[in-house]
Amino acid sequence: MFNRRSFLLQSAAASLAVSARLHAADSAANALRVAVLGLGRGRDHVQALLTLPGVEIAYLAEVDPVRLERGLKLVTDKQPGKCQGVRDFRTCLDDKTLDAVFIALPNFWHTPAALLCLQAGKHVYVEKPGSQNPHEAEMIVAASEKYGRLVQMGNQRRTWMADAIAALHGGAIGTLRNARAFYYNARGPIGQGANAASPGVDRNLWQGPVPDERDMAPYMHYDWHWLWHWGNGELGNNGIHYLDILRWGLGVEYPVRVTYTGGRYYYADAQETPDTAVAAFDFGKVGMTWEHSSCQPRSAEKPLAECIFYGDHGTMAIDKNTFIVYDEKGARKSEGKSPGGNDASHMGNFLEAIRDKAKLNSPIAEGQKSTMLCHLGNIAYRTGTTVHFDPATRKIVNNPEADKLWARSSYRPGWEVKV
Repeated sequence: MFNRRSFLLQSAAASLAVSARLHAADSAANALRVAVLGLGRGRDHVQALLTLPGVEIAYLAEVDPVRLERGLKLVTDKQPGKCQGVRDFRTCLDDKTLDAVFIALPNFWHTPAALLCLQAGKHVYVEKPGSQNPHEAEMIVAASEKYGRLVQMGNQRRTWMADAIAALHGGAIGTLRNARAFYYNARGPIGQGANAASPGVDRNLWQGPVPDERDMAPYMHYDWHWLWHWGNGELGNNGIHYLDILRWGLGVEYPVRVTYTGGRYYYADAQETPDTAVAAFDFGKVGMTWEHSSCQPRSAEKPLAECIFYGDHGTMAIDKNTFIVYDEKGARKSEGKSPGGNDASHMGNFLEAIRDKAKLNSPIAEGQKSTMLCHLGNIAYRTGTTVHFDPATRKIVNNPEADKLWARSSYRPGWEVKV
């Protein structure tokens, strides 16, 4: 039986259906279009982006055809919009509809790629450490300011641990004095082929801006981390995550003195960076250390957490997005948990900042302060010296050998890096 009430209900339902379709169409039209560069770590970027609303992966760029094919399948299986695969990421930068680029290339590409993307008017999400040497750290920050684009660094714990740091700064353990962090793993020898690229990889594009020094085929796609010409060792690979949290928690910026001691103890291979070492940073009134055992997981040891802070009234232990507060005698006092604990939460913050609905949790200027700790630590290790640093001038003090490592001596012809 059809009456006025039925008519109104059906009209309302039809109106809602039309509104929903228009909203869906509007959302699709206004989705942020992004590109992902590098499909090693970048595969995780893709998987995270596919879970976020209002984003379309328009391009995937990868020099290894096998990785590119796998990445495209992952996107096309889950995303209705078309995604184009390219070998050279520069070919997609002319697309005026591309809003942002996610850079998951090797460390030596971070700043050069970011500068090209910024110059093309794109917002940038760049994996940690964001730069391969101190001069590049200065350049990527300057470029973000010059081109007026957002740059977020991929140190996800800035999103994951926000509540823990808020509690710490709220006086949970009183005045802070010191902090420590740990990283243990069971890495094997390098250059054994376990991480080799496919035969079709474009070695020229993989090398990009960095001058040739040796045949890198045995060290793709991961072992380049442990060769100074390309990587930053464990300090720049994992240490950056923890040092960033320690520095954030302590409320400091640049150290006045840095040491990093250890060695390559476990395997007689080509690795140049230490597998076991301790980095120490003195900020004057507070200090912090980071210890890693990359090839021995030290299973018998059970640190309280990834990051531990010490104050006048106790200890706070933070692990990913959970934290525990202990009193002066070591008794558990309280605990908490932050909501974010995955890549999508940090990347989502970046996308919301582009939409002007949030502030970046890790703007590149802040991220590179932490990355500079890694660079200074590696310089201390490579020179066998204690590095003294002037926070005011942001320069190394009275250490000519250390100064030589401040910047890369040259880039490949045609790949010169400029802000």
